[in-house]
Amino acid sequence: MSNDKLKFRTRAIHVGNEPDPKTGAVVTPIHLATTFVQPGAGEWGEFDYSRSGNPTRKAVEQTLASLEGGCGALAFASGMAATHCAMMLLHSGDHVVAGMDIYGGSYRLLHKICSTSGVSVTLADLQSPDGLEKAVTPKTKMLWLEGIGNPRLTVPDLPALTVQAHKLGLIVAVDNTFATPVLMRPIEMGVDIVMHSATKYLGGHSDCLSGVLVAREKAMLDRLYFIQNATGGVAAPLECYLLGRGLKTLELRVREQSKTALTIARYLEQHPQVASVIYPGLESHPDHARAAQLLDGAFGAMITFEAKGDFERTRRIVKSTKLFHLAVSLGAVESLIEQPASMSHASYDAAARAKAGIADSLIRLSIGLEDAQDLIEDLDQALRNA
Repeated sequence: MSNDKLKFRTRAIHVGNEPDPKTGAVVTPIHLATTFVQPGAGEWGEFDYSRSGNPTRKAVEQTLASLEGGCGALAFASGMAATHCAMMLLHSGDHVVAGMDIYGGSYRLLHKICSTSGVSVTLADLQSPDGLEKAVTPKTKMLWLEGIGNPRLTVPDLPALTVQAHKLGLIVAVDNTFATPVLMRPIEMGVDIVMHSATKYLGGHSDCLSGVLVAREKAMLDRLYFIQNATGGVAAPLECYLLGRGLKTLELRVREQSKTALTIARYLEQHPQVASVIYPGLESHPDHARAAQLLDGAFGAMITFEAKGDFERTRRIVKSTKLFHLAVSLGAVESLIEQPASMSHASYDAAARAKAGIADSLIRLSIGLEDAQDLIEDLDQALRNA
């Protein structure tokens, strides 16, 4: 049976994970070698130097490309290294349009690093039908957005925005970290580049710092590979092994975590100490209908809600949980809680946070694999006692 006929869960286990031809090992070996013997001077084998290519990295890249439906994938040392590589497609004088609901690290990279190289950025309301059109200039070269936004969990109309952006000659890149390829595969919608902070759901166990770029077409993949090889932000062999291990259980984890998240979101909607709940699976979410159309059978495992009270009370709430760990990051087997205004999105300028709707009372939850009732009881005691 050809790989393209296999179901997602089967490909996650088998594509890129063929038994080792020398030993029969069913687990991909960790190749720590930094250099490889060549057949002759000026004659190159498949691998020569581990920055340029590594057998363990190649294996997980094959898995990633299959799951996202791209022509190839590149594994990086972190999600930000992957994002930076994509931004290095641009030149001084170029302009990027990005969504308003984006990760704080992406905001910092665009506003504090890319800007020093002459690349400008506009954060646009991409939920508005004319948001992209209003933000584009003659110098715009890329549209950068998130399949599910961070932290307000907006769900943009990816198919429509991609068509519109391509008509304007833009590269379309999507951070698919929150949705994962389990729930959304932007390349199937025509997107050019997909990025993941693989540290999150793809690795899934809070022990693997890595990032991913997947390209729809080989010409784009070649451009990205040239930048990656030249700048060197590659994933190390151990991290590639851990990432490959995490991918094997990705669908099981994401669907179970999403199920628990919906249960918790519905509970929080009724809680007397909660002002509002933001979760795409709730009918109250403004993008619920679109999320039901674009996401594959579930709504993700991230919940954002506003607690009643001020900045200091919110800090007390996030510090009071017992099962939810107070920490940045997300997507792993343990549940996490954080205050975006002081943690994951602290790199936003205060005015930009306000414009993006990141209130001081906003709390972000990453739902893990614990029992839903245990997590509900933990949130309840924190909300009532803070």
